[in-house]
Amino acid sequence: MYSLRIGSMRRLSSFALPLLLSFAGFVCAAEPPAEHRGPACVGIDPYFLNEVWVKVGAQSCLKCHKAGGDAEDSKFILQDPSRDTSEERHASSQHNWAAFRAMALSREGDGDGKDKTQAKAKLDESRILLKALGKLDHGGDDVLKSGTPRYLVLEQFVRTVEAAHEGKPLPKPAITVANDPPFFAGIEMVDNRKLLRRLTLSLAARLPAPQEVAAVEKDGLEALDPILDAVMKEEAFYDRLAEAFNDILLVRGYDNGAESALSYDHFSTTRHWTQKFDLTKHGDEKAQTKARYKLADDYREALIREPLELVKYIVRNDHPFTEIVTADYIMMSPYTSRGYGMFEELKDKFKNVEDPYEYIPVRLHALKNRTGRDHQSSGTGYYPHAGMLSIFQYLRRYPTTETNRNRLRARMYYEHFLGIDVLELAARVADAAAVTAKYEIPTMQASECVVCHKTIDPVAGLFQDYYSFEGVFGPRKDGWFKDIFPAGFEGEDMPADQRWRALQWLGEHTVKDPRFATTMVEHVYRTLTGRKVLLLPKALDDPTYEAKMRAYRAQRREVEEIAGVFVKANFNLKTAFKAWAVSPFYRADGLATSAADPKRQAELADIGLARMLTPEQVERKIAAIFGKSWGRLMDKQYSILYGGIDSKEVTERAVDPSGAMGAIQRTLSNDIACKNVASDFAKPAEQRRLFPKIEPDVLPGESTEKDQQIREAIVHLHAVVLGRYDTIDGVEVTRTFNLFSGIISDARARKGLEQLENYSCRAEGEARFKDPNYTVRAWRGVVTYLLRQSDFLYE
Repeated sequence: MYSLRIGSMRRLSSFALPLLLSFAGFVCAAEPPAEHRGPACVGIDPYFLNEVWVKVGAQSCLKCHKAGGDAEDSKFILQDPSRDTSEERHASSQHNWAAFRAMALSREGDGDGKDKTQAKAKLDESRILLKALGKLDHGGDDVLKSGTPRYLVLEQFVRTVEAAHEGKPLPKPAITVANDPPFFAGIEMVDNRKLLRRLTLSLAARLPAPQEVAAVEKDGLEALDPILDAVMKEEAFYDRLAEAFNDILLVRGYDNGAESALSYDHFSTTRHWTQKFDLTKHGDEKAQTKARYKLADDYREALIREPLELVKYIVRNDHPFTEIVTADYIMMSPYTSRGYGMFEELKDKFKNVEDPYEYIPVRLHALKNRTGRDHQSSGTGYYPHAGMLSIFQYLRRYPTTETNRNRLRARMYYEHFLGIDVLELAARVADAAAVTAKYEIPTMQASECVVCHKTIDPVAGLFQDYYSFEGVFGPRKDGWFKDIFPAGFEGEDMPADQRWRALQWLGEHTVKDPRFATTMVEHVYRTLTGRKVLLLPKALDDPTYEAKMRAYRAQRREVEEIAGVFVKANFNLKTAFKAWAVSPFYRADGLATSAADPKRQAELADIGLARMLTPEQVERKIAAIFGKSWGRLMDKQYSILYGGIDSKEVTERAVDPSGAMGAIQRTLSNDIACKNVASDFAKPAEQRRLFPKIEPDVLPGESTEKDQQIREAIVHLHAVVLGRYDTIDGVEVTRTFNLFSGIISDARARKGLEQLENYSCRAEGEARFKDPNYTVRAWRGVVTYLLRQSDFLYE
């Protein structure tokens, strides 16, 4: 089973090979021509891959020197490894190595008809170095500065290539890749039982069942595969999935009210159906008003949920996750179908027309404008659905303006579905005024602008029919802009006959791009860990650069390997969850992982899980352990204070605790312990979650047997509340035992001890619990203490 082998780091990769071979060890089929258009060498130089490509090629050259890039007409054309589907990406690596080698051997004056004396004078100057320094005609100006670490890497490569070409002894590389031990050497993995608990809490909002724990204890990681299959059929998993993808897409945060997703031009008579809906069955006017408020609230929530219901539907039904950008349908409920004006057409397909949150897949008819003109063109008679790309709520979340020209949508498309931050493609223009004065159309002529705009503007053009500022659909009245790169994708123009289905065309191209699969795998990693994947380190002068680069490479190998499995499984997203679940990147014990060496610390900085739970996760964990949630973290204000998001103004979850969070944690621990300890003791022993094998009359210090019984109760509490499997005489159990006995000892020393548990801690509808020995309140103190521990508040 693949998923159980996914974490192996023993396989060598071209990105991790040490520099053991010199250029002389590589066999070339032929001398690459000056204009290189394909791979020429059988071998791939590790120094080029680990140094030149990572530090220079990928960061400085590829942006322009690629098909569709600003320098696509030059002789120096590179291939993007992230779009290479060959094994280990050998095809693009060979191509790029040969292209760099050809440029390294090319001198200024070669073959250009210039004076031979001048050419001879510059014979020792490599064109690639001159171009990089901006000394020759180079559209990218000076992309490297002389003497900088990146320039020295490129210079070393040129010297090595020249020496090999002339048959001279090879110079020693200035920078090499260390022959390091396996990346996870010495790293402690979490206990399989803790791993199981982490997964069931994270994905299904419940504690693992006894039979699941037994299976993991018996068969180890092998048992997780069928357990996760079952977990990913539970409704709680799909609620978690929707929550996770909203963290990524932020689609719940669109402006101007939920109904604004349905434009006035196309749904003016139906989008506010709740205002006139017959509610006489609810009674008098006051009752009807109350019912109408609830009806409107449910309708709005149902509209907001629609995009994330698409994600749930795709995964629940094991559809290829490519449908997130290709699905030819949207999700509608009985309530939202009324907003679209399709209820009568669909009502027989719903199980319960009174359920606002029962969703079915529906194809929307091509849009008809209320004016009788400017109807949507369609080759099928239906709205050209393209998964999330064409969903009204997604388009409303990322609106356009006359100056933005759909570029925000293009930017978010690249980030959400191809994992690319287009703002990182090039540095910001230092003097925008000078660029504007120099060029008539800077975004099409100035190299510092073109490097980004040649990528995002064609995609922006694909959204040109979704240009209505008041709604969603509607072409620009004056036609699409002329001073912008034409609609297309990555160097390919959109055919004119595809205009009516432009977003479908984009979706079809997206899922063929290898970056789509890796990005979806990265989204699953973020769902499980709460973190984004590592970015390529860029500060070569950082003392820990090599360590960070090693961590980046190790994680990229894992991402790409899981992406391969994801693709082979017909893009079933559940396979990515199962693969990450057994990956060492997820199983590594974040709290136990430490190192004295600063470089090793840098490598391990993003390993394992040690993150504060989100407000939603805390509530679900409380419900799983105690049988009912706290509820206060579901309040919007409390949630934001505790690091939550509103998908609009607050879009990033807080990862570091604040003073407000600490105060909330104190309140939480006191409230939960207060409401659950006495309540648990009030139940028959066989029904108790917290104290099934001890009674309030068992006191510490009275006998060895009673002390042992108390310790056993503590071991159980540690397992249930903290997910720890401590021994009865362990340090943590002893610490908790001392707290329990200390509280009782302090209480005995006080006069006039209250004989009943606190009034506010009584179970609802019950009398105050009798506590003559102060043991119930001592256990409450223990539970309060445990709820303040990192094992509960973090994962």
